[in-house]
Amino acid sequence: MRSDPCPESLDAALLAEAVELSRLSPPSPAAYAVGAVVVGPGPGAPRSVGWSRRDDPLDHAEEVALAAFPGDPAGGTLYSSLEPCSRRRSRRQTCTELILAAGIARVVFALREPPLFADCDGAELLAGAGVEVVELPALAAAVRTVNSHLLR
Repeated sequence: MRSDPCPESLDAALLAEAVELSRLSPPSPAAYAVGAVVVGPGPGAPRSVGWSRRDDPLDHAEEVALAAFPGDPAGGTLYSSLEPCSRRRSRRQTCTELILAAGIARVVFALREPPLFADCDGAELLAGAGVEVVELPALAAAVRTVNSHLLR
């Protein structure tokens, strides 16, 4: 895993979009507000977006964005405001499992999941499976602000 020091990068811009999408998440006292963007590989690649509880109270942003992707996202990059979950009670598959099943090559996120609801090791599981994991902590404060109702 690496931390990208360049806040002007394409990764930072797409991750900032994911953070903005997280603001669309209906509030919940029992779940984080997360935004996600999936971009396929190559120039002019297709993309999709998602946010927590977009269509269903149990929706996670990453699963929504992956399900909405037009075609096969294998080899693409997933941007998530929060580290993808590795433990989940609401659905059979975690976001980490969905990302691996989709063949995503890179995951970029801003904030590691705080241990409020579960101990998460999504970043480590993804990296251990060969996915490039990039943490951009420069955007972590914005993610904390979106989730300030939980992270006091």
